[in-house]
Order: sequence, then C-alpha cells, then structure tokens
Amino acid sequence: MNNEEIFIKKSSGEGEKFSISKLHNSLQRSGADKASIKKIIDVVRDELYQGISTKEIYNRAFALLKKNKPIYASKYKLKKAIYELGPTGFPFEKFIGALLEFSGYSIQIGSFLQGKCVTHEIDVIAKRNEEYIVAECKFHSDRSKKCDVKVPLYIHSRYQDILMNYKNSKDCPNEGWVVTNTQFTKDALIYGKCSGLHLLSWDFPIDNGIKDRIDRLRLYPVTVSTLLTNREKQFLISRDVVLLRQLLKDKFYLDHLGVSEKRKEKIFKEINMLCNHIRINT
Repeated sequence: MNNEEIFIKKSSGEGEKFSISKLHNSLQRSGADKASIKKIIDVVRDELYQGISTKEIYNRAFALLKKNKPIYASKYKLKKAIYELGPTGFPFEKFIGALLEFSGYSIQIGSFLQGKCVTHEIDVIAKRNEEYIVAECKFHSDRSKKCDVKVPLYIHSRYQDILMNYKNSKDCPNEGWVVTNTQFTKDALIYGKCSGLHLLSWDFPIDNGIKDRIDRLRLYPVTVSTLLTNREKQFLISRDVVLLRQLLKDKFYLDHLGVSEKRKEKIFKEINMLCNHIRINT
C-alpha cells in the first residue's frame, strides 16, 4: 500500500494522512544524523497499517532511536517529557519560571497580587527591566485536550482586576500571559490577540513556543532523560528539581537515591551533552 494512502489516528481521535516529512522533521529536531533518520523512517514506513496511532509510530521511532542514539532519543521525547511533569501543574509552573529566569527575568512562583475586587494567586511573576509579567499556567496530562476560549477569558478577567488595583501605581503589571503545555483552540488564539494577552503553548508563537525556548536555552526537564527511572524522576520533581541543569549543581540528590557511581557517570554525561550542546558521537 502506498504510504500516501495510509491514514493515522491522532491522540485527539481525528484521522489524517501519514506524513513522512513530519516524522523526518521530528527526528531531525532530535539532532540525529541523516543516516539514522533514513533508517528509522524506512523501518517505520514498512510497519505502517491503516488506523495506526501516532502514539504507536512515536513509540517505534523512539525505540529505534534509543537503541542506536540514546542521547538523541532524549531530545526526541521532549513533548512527552513535558506531560510527564504532571499529574499536578506545579512542576510545570516551576519549569516555565525556569525558562523565564534563564531568559534574564527575576521570577516568583505562587505569589499573590491584590485586585480591585479580590486577591489572586499568580502562578509565575516575571520582571525584566520595564517588563512585568503575570503568567497563569494551564497544565493538561491529556494530550488531546486543548485550552479553549474559556481559559483566556477567565485569565483576562483576573488580569483586569489586578490592573484596576494597580492603575495608579508605578509597580503595575504590563503583560498578562496564558501558558499551556498543549495547544490553544482557534477561538482562544483569536481572543488572546484581541484582548492583548500573550499566549504561549507547545508550538505557539511560531518559532518561539515552549519547544523552541527549551532547545534554544537547552533547559530540558528531568523527565526527558532515558537513563533516570520513573521513580527517580518523581523523587527529583518532589524535591522541586525540574531541570536536568539543576542536577549538575545538586548532584547529591542521586546519592539520596542510591545511584551507583557507574550509573551517575552515565547520567551526568547525558546531562552535559543535552545542556551544553556537546556533539555526540555514538
């Protein structure tokens, strides 16, 4: 069967034609070389069937990449790794705070601002020069769930309440953000633009979404590691260690987990390669 006739099932339940270019681009973003990409695509293409899920395609490509190029497999699973920050949204808030902090902002997580009517708990407050951002984070563990228009509507009303209280103050926020690990619906994007809210999702704005910021700053979550176990990752997250970069400074956490010296050496080699953009020859 011609691959162009293969329809795959997305996580939302919708169907679409299989695209070799999409698979190629996702593998290329991992840093894998051309030969490895071609080999993986050839294998995956031969195993396609009508109705195969995007999850099955991802799992197969990931397994092949992990077997031959483990470090690139870590980058390939980035989107999945963001979902693994759950089930609560707090690690995601810490992660977004870290992205802003490494962009030169001073940040506060889980602070309170008084509105004209009520007090509001703000997920992330970020300041840099004249910028004063109040950001609300909406984490979804369900990949098929998008942020609909009700979310920016709600956040905008809270933001306006805060602005009314600070309108005569020099310390008045000037940017309201809505951040999600999934995507926004069309109406949510339209409302965000119309209302002046800044929307940030996995792939929005184009070329400056969460995935782009992570790769640019090399701020990978601990969940991206292919060497740490799920138990180890959850332990680190429970201690507010959400970035692999944090482990480079706080290596003692692996001692608490009883990780052997040999494993630690491999783990820190992986972290250094990811965080410092060292070329991998594996």
